[in-house]
Amino acid sequence: MSGETTKLVPKLRFPEFQGAEGWGADGLGTLADFANEKISLEEVALEDYVSTENILADYGGIARASKLPTTDSVTRFKSNDMLVSNIRPYLKKVWRADKDGGASNDVIVIRAKPKLLPQYLSALLKNDAFIDYVMTGAKGVKMPRGDIASMKAYPAPYPSKPEQQKIADCLSSLDELIAAQARKVDALKTHKKGLMQQLFPREGETQPRLRFPEFRTAGEWEVLPIGEKVELLSGYPFDGPDISPDTTGVPLLRGINVTEGRVRHNAEIDRYFTGSVEALEKYKLQLNDLVIGMDGSKVGKNSALIATADTGALLIQRVARLRTKSVDLIRFISQQINSSKFHRYVDKINTSSGIPHISATQIKEFCIAFPSTQEQQRIADCLTSLEALITAATQELAILKTHKKGLMQQLFPSAEAVDA
Repeated sequence: MSGETTKLVPKLRFPEFQGAEGWGADGLGTLADFANEKISLEEVALEDYVSTENILADYGGIARASKLPTTDSVTRFKSNDMLVSNIRPYLKKVWRADKDGGASNDVIVIRAKPKLLPQYLSALLKNDAFIDYVMTGAKGVKMPRGDIASMKAYPAPYPSKPEQQKIADCLSSLDELIAAQARKVDALKTHKKGLMQQLFPREGETQPRLRFPEFRTAGEWEVLPIGEKVELLSGYPFDGPDISPDTTGVPLLRGINVTEGRVRHNAEIDRYFTGSVEALEKYKLQLNDLVIGMDGSKVGKNSALIATADTGALLIQRVARLRTKSVDLIRFISQQINSSKFHRYVDKINTSSGIPHISATQIKEFCIAFPSTQEQQRIADCLTSLEALITAATQELAILKTHKKGLMQQLFPSAEAVDA
């Protein structure tokens, strides 16, 4: 591979460059410096320190560091340097510095040489193609680390500087749209969290601080264990050769399918039951059943109401199903299960060092304050409408991210062409 211009041409090119010469390509270590200058920790303020902990995943920028390291020195970085977390590269923790500061030893500092504009280097590294390449050379299973020698050999394509600038400007504008949409999602989630804190009574209280006008004189809520309001069932212990990825079987609803607020599906995690289902009727899910993951790192935090697409799926062991005759009641309970109060309850239960879990009995014993049926419906309607806004905003964010990914695949020559 050489830095000479070649016949490398991306699928999509801006009109003013369509007749221009092909792109060059070279190893990243030739086009950029892997900086390793050390500075004393005394020269670095907390807000200017970057580690693998405070670089955000999915190219999300950085958060303020919570503490400084105990080492005497850190790696110096400058404004416009690229900082890449070298622990679990698949998390896509890549940030373009907008200030000077110091980085931990697990953060790689990459600085553009004259052939590359810093903003183009940012587009090159905040790119799934780069992350996929780094992962092919990563070492370790539980905590993979990128191999710096392999990283320096990354075949980096580059056009003329005017075309680099055009690509960087285009992707930067798209990044701004994505960031604005992400802020909108976060603002809606924060608003919902604050609203729930007002609409539900606090610990030890029987009335909320905020009530709809028609219920302000309705009196206290009734505190009851959730088991008195729901029919709770734990899933069936499916096992053996009848469980497979064979889509001709009956879908299984497993804990891995349940996320925060929704049921997710993909070919890697979906499983099906190909045996007889005659004796398993009670494990079939119905519309508006509430399912809760009963073990794992997010035990109690992963719950969802069953939508039409998942009716008829079979409930597997270690997932709880809560069912009521009233749709408004289960929606009201669902909001309480998604609250910080229930999450604190689960955390209090899980004090051992083993795999976090919660039992069906413990779910039944969780106490909820219940208002009248009419007020339950009003609260559920309000929060469900807000959730719909959050879902729509989240989907729009996903569309923007997908659009950017597809655009980058068009704006850069394919990895196969660069390697050739």
